[in-house]
Amino acid sequence: MISESHNSTGLQHSLKQRHMSMIAIGGVIGAGLFVGSGVIAKAAGPAAILSFLLTGGLVVLIMRMLGELASSLPVVGSFYEYARLAFDDKPKVSKFLGFMSGWMYWYFWVVVVALEAIAGAKLVNFWLPDVPSWSISLVLLVSMTVLNLFSVKAFGEFEFWFASIKVVAIIVFLFVGALFITGSLPNSIPTLGFLTSNGGFMPHGWGPVLSGAVAATAFYSGAEIVTIAAAETSDPAKAIARATNSVITRVLMFYVGSMFVVVCIVPWDSPAIATPFVSALTVMNIPYAAHIMNAIILTAVLSALNSSLYASSRMIFALTRRGDAPTGLVKLSKNGVPIRAILFSTLFAYFAIAVSYVSADLVFPFIVNSYGILILFVYLLIAISQLRLRRRLERECPERIKVRMWLFPYLTYFTIIAMLVILGAMSVSSDTEQRVSFWFGLLSVVIMSVMYYIKKLVNDDRNGGEAADTKVELKHV
Repeated sequence: MISESHNSTGLQHSLKQRHMSMIAIGGVIGAGLFVGSGVIAKAAGPAAILSFLLTGGLVVLIMRMLGELASSLPVVGSFYEYARLAFDDKPKVSKFLGFMSGWMYWYFWVVVVALEAIAGAKLVNFWLPDVPSWSISLVLLVSMTVLNLFSVKAFGEFEFWFASIKVVAIIVFLFVGALFITGSLPNSIPTLGFLTSNGGFMPHGWGPVLSGAVAATAFYSGAEIVTIAAAETSDPAKAIARATNSVITRVLMFYVGSMFVVVCIVPWDSPAIATPFVSALTVMNIPYAAHIMNAIILTAVLSALNSSLYASSRMIFALTRRGDAPTGLVKLSKNGVPIRAILFSTLFAYFAIAVSYVSADLVFPFIVNSYGILILFVYLLIAISQLRLRRRLERECPERIKVRMWLFPYLTYFTIIAMLVILGAMSVSSDTEQRVSFWFGLLSVVIMSVMYYIKKLVNDDRNGGEAADTKVELKHV
């Protein structure tokens, strides 16, 4: 395996530090926070706060590991390359894990592209109920595709401003919520409201709290996109170090803080918890609450659609450069944009949007249920890669370690075990949706494994046997 510097990829280095910071934060704040958090609160009660705290803690550890790797080894493809580098002394394992991590991550995000386009259509229908949803989905998808095709700077600017809107909205929500809880707003009295009433803080015990933590894992996905974007900055190591440090405290504050405000103001066992933020604003007598939150959630959806299209296209671009995807997709435009990789990544989204309306009860449920756990498998590979690469970095080039994983290797081992526990819990969960998601996701992993061995057989026949692979010195990466 021959490593390549990010300077030789042809990608432009147009992303600035402000872009990177907002990509890191905005990638995590999606519709899951504004809508999906209500589902967890309904099941776990006010203790949903703990669900988000537990999952957020794991994601913080994963981001710290990625920060260490990406600042030390800034390469196109990020953790796809790390999976290969971590096992390059075992070529067969290296190639397999690289292929799997790249394609699993690509599949995860192209499904998100489709789901966000569909979710965006439903939000627009709130104001334009007579416009067909499928046409709105197509307009949103085409618009974000054109934006990504224009330049990486256009992507960065869009993500910066839309992420800024999300961040400001959450900060205002936390501020107004704090005023309401402390009795500083008109017609409010100091109280924690429903935090311990209606059955108590943990009305159904630890079971729903832990299952809620499993479900919340997908809500946090997206922070790692910043390590992929590092290859398109002028100083990847510096940008990654700052971005990963900023996302740690802010994400926990946004998710855990927002959940705390919601469960204090809205009864967890009421129908109103289905729309947690709208209901909380309504209780606080904020006028036009539904319209305000619909606009904010639409902003979150468009931001997620934009970033997921970016992530999927850059991953497929990295896959092509290692021969794990059709090499024809590697072509760049004059602006340094992987135009074919972007268009290829949208094809699945168009297909998914079509089947969401044509085969809503057959094909589409499989797509939705088969992608969720793939991000957990990717996170597991990140932790394993960091465990192996950190030791190599310390031996070969310790001066390149700019960001260090805390309490290495103990927290890394803890994270690996925790991810395995989450996957095991999903496989036997009493929640049918989680259990189905696990087994469908496992089926998608099997399908990708078959794809790898078919590719391997074809390449071996074409090359007259398996090509030799050489171990890479990290100082040359």
